[in-house]
Amino acid sequence: MSSRTRLLVLCVSAPVIAFAVVGGYLGRAMTRDDTYQHLRVFEDVVSLIMNNYVEDVDVDKVMRGAMRGLAEGLDPDTAYLSPSDVRTIERGEKPPAGEVGLDLTRQYYLRVIAPADNSPAARAGIRPGDFVRAIDGKATREMSVFEGMRLLRGEPGTKVTLTIIRGSAADPHQVELVRERPSGSDVSGKAMTAGVGYLRVAAFAPRVADEIRSQVGELSRQGAIRLVVDLRNDAHGDFDAALAAARLFVPSGTLAMRESRSAPREMFAAAPGDGSLTLPAVLVVNEGTSGPAEVFAAALAGNKRAELVGERTHGRAALQKLVRLPDGSGLWLSNSWFLTPAGAAIQEKGLTPVLEVEEPDVEFGAAPPQTDPLLDKALERLGAKPQPAGAGPSR
Repeated sequence: MSSRTRLLVLCVSAPVIAFAVVGGYLGRAMTRDDTYQHLRVFEDVVSLIMNNYVEDVDVDKVMRGAMRGLAEGLDPDTAYLSPSDVRTIERGEKPPAGEVGLDLTRQYYLRVIAPADNSPAARAGIRPGDFVRAIDGKATREMSVFEGMRLLRGEPGTKVTLTIIRGSAADPHQVELVRERPSGSDVSGKAMTAGVGYLRVAAFAPRVADEIRSQVGELSRQGAIRLVVDLRNDAHGDFDAALAAARLFVPSGTLAMRESRSAPREMFAAAPGDGSLTLPAVLVVNEGTSGPAEVFAAALAGNKRAELVGERTHGRAALQKLVRLPDGSGLWLSNSWFLTPAGAAIQEKGLTPVLEVEEPDVEFGAAPPQTDPLLDKALERLGAKPQPAGAGPSR
């Protein structure tokens, strides 16, 4: 190996070593020798590229790709950030007020977790699982979730164009969305069949517990003695709000646990006075049920306070922190995650309903189905009759 190549290997290996030391995420089962063996292989790969590739190599470009790969190999929310992204976070800059109502993850491209209720994305027919192949013509193949979410934001009234692929369809769809300020309540409800109240929780915003208490009280005054809680496509909010909402339903026991590498497992338990809402409940979930909504659902299901009906949830329950690297770049690194009351993982596993029902497939641009099999099964689980076609609540 030439001295020039050795110098380049040293320069490009430094961030990788920093990554391994800072996060410790190159594998908990690795021994010290195993870790260094991987670094030696990395050094060999860099040397082979520098000396044998058909043309001169842009080392910066190659290393950015390597760092992105290291981050993406951990989980979809961990990301390698450019120096400009790091500066944006450190300055505490607020993103523009306009948004399209999408929450994203990574799976080869950026992929939709869920559209928010009544958002531009929802009105355009974008659904959980759709792939976002490009944002304003910029390919997402090498784009982090952090960068993708930032590109979706803008001033209200401005437009953004998404290239969407659904399922195995070969033809992409161009969708132009107009950014809006979020509006409307995150909690709504209505009376359904005799004695059943329908509660829609679209996001776990800070005041969601008060809104749920108020809405369930109104449904009870209308005669509800049983409750369907619809958590489909609920991928927004914060975990503290979800735990506060769970306390309304769970009178005693463990609500959730939080696990990190460097601290003892943290327990969140119900307190005296919790559990004021006592109506029997069924929770409707799908693959767009994510994050705080999963923690809420796990708290109720784990304490036998409610059953889950629908699809397996998304499996995203991690918290991230910024780790600055010496060259000004950084890692948006998952450093803790929530577990179910029994200590089972939610991250990348999701929650499996007691009664699994699939959402109907919808062709891109087609009208939504007139029936709602998930809601019908939830009503059956509560011992109530399903709604007539087209009579169910809209989301």
